[in-house]
Amino acid sequence: MTSTPEPPGSARPGGRTARNTAAVLRATLDELGEHGYAGLTVDRVAVRSGVHKATVYRRWGGVDGLLAAALEWSAREHDWAPTRTGTLEGDLLALAEDVRHGFTDAPEGAVSAASIAAALASPVAAEALRAFMADRHERSAAVVAEAVERGEVPEGTDAVEVVRCAVAPVYHRLLVGREPVSDVDLRRAARIAADAARAGAFVSRD
Repeated sequence: MTSTPEPPGSARPGGRTARNTAAVLRATLDELGEHGYAGLTVDRVAVRSGVHKATVYRRWGGVDGLLAAALEWSAREHDWAPTRTGTLEGDLLALAEDVRHGFTDAPEGAVSAASIAAALASPVAAEALRAFMADRHERSAAVVAEAVERGEVPEGTDAVEVVRCAVAPVYHRLLVGREPVSDVDLRRAARIAADAARAGAFVSRD
């Protein structure tokens, strides 16, 4: 993407509806980060965004609708792309660093953690989070596809699974063990995933 797309529900780019939509969805994420899913309310979002509560209810229906739309909007608004270093291991390390950053740096960390908690409490939020993560994984998979083109890993390598392998230990430490993630941890995860990919571990045997 080369420009910011129109947020969901916008009537026309740059119009008042688009501005109000962006304000509401941005306010939803801000409120989620500050108060968590349990403290996320339409009233708070309306006050923070400056959009009337009745309008928020009419367009998004409530907290779950707001959160689903906000996660979709966030994925579409931010033109994120993985860092290229020239090697698969380096690229996977950069991805792992991005995950750590996303959960430990303010204010992104609070929003990321609250989104996970919301997905555990709400099927609607869970579906929205799955879509958000699928988008990130597909974008990240580009670095594996480029490694295939360089001859660094074999043809038929499942790029998304390589990405999952590299970042899963980071998520486990952060969200399950609730422990710090060191640079050594990140390098180990990237190295293991890259070594396994080079050995053909992610090529389908069917």
